[in-house]
Amino acid sequence: MGKFNKQFKLSIISALVSSLVLLQGCATSVSRLSEDGKSDEIIFPNIEKSAWIKEGIFPNIENLRNVAPDMTKDQLYSLLGHPHFSEGIGKVREWDYIFNFRKNGSSDVDTCQYKIIYTSSMHLQSTYWKPETCAHWLDMQAAQAQTVVEKTLEKLVPGPEVTKMQISADGMFDFDKSEIANLRPGGVEKLDRVSTDLLSGGEIVQLKIVGHTDRLGDDAYNMKLSQARADTIRQYLVAKNIPAERITALGVGKTVPLVECKQSKRDDILIRCLEPNRRFEIEAWTVRKM
Repeated sequence: MGKFNKQFKLSIISALVSSLVLLQGCATSVSRLSEDGKSDEIIFPNIEKSAWIKEGIFPNIENLRNVAPDMTKDQLYSLLGHPHFSEGIGKVREWDYIFNFRKNGSSDVDTCQYKIIYTSSMHLQSTYWKPETCAHWLDMQAAQAQTVVEKTLEKLVPGPEVTKMQISADGMFDFDKSEIANLRPGGVEKLDRVSTDLLSGGEIVQLKIVGHTDRLGDDAYNMKLSQARADTIRQYLVAKNIPAERITALGVGKTVPLVECKQSKRDDILIRCLEPNRRFEIEAWTVRKM
């Protein structure tokens, strides 16, 4: 009887293991991953066989640009939505998406696969494209974002138009500097384009500049640096014929972050993750010339 029970238990265990393997076989976690999420072989799933949304989606490119190392699954879900292939069960370490990009406003669509790899602690380790050339869609957006990441126009009736700009601080100033003399060539180019855009929008009746930093460094240092750099941008725009009395500049340091990065070690991964927080926000009220 004891031998029968033992054999029965082994049969049950074997059946459960087989079921588990079968279920995991339906997931997209097919790459060879180490504990830290690195891989010597990245395998993309077959769209026709296993995608639940075979036609893919048109993603928010700005959300894609905010994907950064060490982000959690919840953070990535809020940016990109649910993966387009079965996740399987347990601590799945790969998410796969199908993204479409329209070419220069035409009817032609570029379809790409996008894979996210997680570490064993379920934080983003790396991302991959298939084909690799699909990465250029983010590069194209980044080139535009170096000058103005986000620009919206709100018409108030009656009243002025409100233009909001968000400018990446990276590459604007020399490290730890804030004077006009410390502006890098890329920073000068950004401000020249901003001033041209603002002046072409009509008569500026009010303009507000807010400087932001990331969380690296103490509160007092970041507050002082963000204020000094906002003041310098104000000074530069005045030199471009925007009336000084209509411009206010404010530095808020690290108090209003756009992203949170849990990583504590200060390295290149953390610095890239915190990039969206290092920015300037400009809000201008203009009246169109009749």
